[in-house]
Amino acid sequence: MRRALELAAVAKSRGDVPVGAVLVRDGEIAAVGFNQKEAAHDPTAHAEIVAIRQAAARSGGWRLSGSTLYVTKEPCVMCAAACVAARIDRLVYGCPDPKGGGAGSVVNVASHEKLNHRVTVEGGVLEEEAAQMLRAFFKERRAEELS
Repeated sequence: MRRALELAAVAKSRGDVPVGAVLVRDGEIAAVGFNQKEAAHDPTAHAEIVAIRQAAARSGGWRLSGSTLYVTKEPCVMCAAACVAARIDRLVYGCPDPKGGGAGSVVNVASHEKLNHRVTVEGGVLEEEAAQMLRAFFKERRAEELS
């Protein structure tokens, strides 16, 4: 999760919402990602999607079973669904997203009983650090808008 927080700082430095993701498979970092929506002009360029795409490309297949995705903020519905589609076993996130969380805060796509795969979810890992980074980012953004 510490590496994911470092990646979130990279996103922030590039003008994106500070979210970072690290995908671990077989005890090794298989892929990393950070939000790139602004830079890429791509609404799907969330940290989780970037990491999942990178891991799939490196492994030569879309099934990422046996992996854990660490992300600084609870994934949105799109990213939670991508975890299910990629057959990720475990999702660990920092702070919840009470307005858009897809892993339990708003809806639970990640481990929905009617889907063909369920992701084990654990939240609250380094929660305060992740939440503080997001709060600071949006506070700065609001201050810029008022200037």
